[in-house]
Amino acid sequence: MTYLIVAAVVVLCFFYGVSVYNGLVRKKTEMEEGWSSIDVFLKKRYDLIPNLMETVKGYASHEKELFENITKARNLAQNASSVNEQGQAESALKNSMMNLFAIAENYPELKANQNFSELQNELTSLEEEIEMARRYYNGTVKENNISIESFPSNIIANMFTFKKGEFFEISNSAERETVKISF
Repeated sequence: MTYLIVAAVVVLCFFYGVSVYNGLVRKKTEMEEGWSSIDVFLKKRYDLIPNLMETVKGYASHEKELFENITKARNLAQNASSVNEQGQAESALKNSMMNLFAIAENYPELKANQNFSELQNELTSLEEEIEMARRYYNGTVKENNISIESFPSNIIANMFTFKKGEFFEISNSAERETVKISF
């Protein structure tokens, strides 16, 4: 009878271990899927930026340094190899694009251009989609990391070398500060 109880406990432990392992695999896969979604949206944005720059160049051709900065930031973002590098590169690209739109404010005929307006709206829509994808990704990273660090799943995570994910965070601390508005 004792052997049956021990065998039942071993079988239950085995099935529990398999269940925990499968849960860790699921969380890792969700995290990878979340990053893949961000990657797709970023690719769309990278493809849109040259079209936007060409439209602005027609009106503001003397802004050569700005166009070079945007191109450099875009290339850095496309070639980022880690989540942390991607976050830093995206921050630089976002700042460059804000400068582009600030320059566009000085050209009323550019602001009235239908092509520029459509590209700007498409970029705004993509930014919202990227933000939603970032939130989803960070949520999956949180769930994955909690599972890897929590007992008893941490034992199985360590046995099978599951790795914690990196959060996609703002790397520029100035972007975290509260905007001060004065009238």
